Amino acid sequence: MTNPKPIRTVRRGRIFPDIQWSEEKKSQWKAQQEAFYQRCKVIFDRVKPELIKTHYNWYMAVEPESGDYFIDTDELTAINKSRQYHPNTPVFIFRINETGIAGTI
Repeated sequence: MTNPKPIRTVRRGRIFPDIQWSEEKKSQWKAQQEAFYQRCKVIFDRVKPELIKTHYNWYMAVEPESGDYFIDTDELTAINKSRQYHPNTPVFIFRINETGIAGTI
C-alpha cells in the first residue's frame, strides 16, 4: 500500500523576515547610490562628446575615485578591465550614446 502524499504548506512572505530595513536606512542607501551616480556622470559627460563619434553604443565602466574609465563593446569585458586596475572598487556602467543608459527594463 502506498502512503498518501503529505499536504504541503505554501509559505508566503520574506525569506529572511528578521532582516528588515527601516525607511531611514532605505533612503540613506538610495542617497548613497545617487551620489555615486552623480560622481560617475561628471566623468561620463566630460568624455562623451569625443567617444560618441568613434565608439557609439560601446560600454563604459567609470571608477569615480581615480577618474579612470574603461570602454569595450561588451559590458562584462569593460567591467573586467576596470577590475584589473581597481580590484575592490565599484564602477558604474554607461552606454556611449545620447542617453548613457546601459540597460533596459
